[in-house]
Amino acid sequence: MAEISTILWDVGGVLLTNGWDHTERVAVLQHFGLDREPFEERHELANDAWEKGLMTAEQYLMQTVFYQPRPFTPAAFLQQMKGQSSLLPNGAMRILQDLAASEEVELALLNNEARELNDYRIERFELGRYLDVFLSSCYLGLRKPDPRIFDLALDVLQRDAEEVAFIDDRPGNCEAAEALGIHAICYHHEAQCVHALERLGLNTGVRT
Repeated sequence: MAEISTILWDVGGVLLTNGWDHTERVAVLQHFGLDREPFEERHELANDAWEKGLMTAEQYLMQTVFYQPRPFTPAAFLQQMKGQSSLLPNGAMRILQDLAASEEVELALLNNEARELNDYRIERFELGRYLDVFLSSCYLGLRKPDPRIFDLALDVLQRDAEEVAFIDDRPGNCEAAEALGIHAICYHHEAQCVHALERLGLNTGVRT
């Protein structure tokens, strides 16, 4: 097996709570007293373009929420969206921090996220202190599990698939990476991830 030189990290479900998944959407809709069904229908139509960086948060909210008058502002709604983010309980942040401190491998982000939430989460949780490269869907115009986003990540990083590990909580994304020869770890909890990385020859320094 080739020595692992690079790890690609998902964010939501691995390091942090999800930025704008079902649970987060329900919480914000309830806060503003909005019906879920009409929002979800509009969200499904708009989200792909938003996460690919093809529309702004303002455009997304105009399509999903502010297509009719509301007693609150887009800024207030977006602030509530951002407030859903927190460190994931039993997440992999300690693993990321220890690997970053060791400087033994390159650490890169590979996530599906809309720009406004992505940039907020990177700054709020200081991910720039630990990650070397940021390959978010909103920057690349592609979303996992599209194989092209993995190919593009390999091209940007100038790595062969067999020397790259990929950590994600969604099986479909892991399967897409594995199909290209990348070593995928489907994240469940910290100890499981530590052991999976150890099997790839990486010492995280985290004791579980």
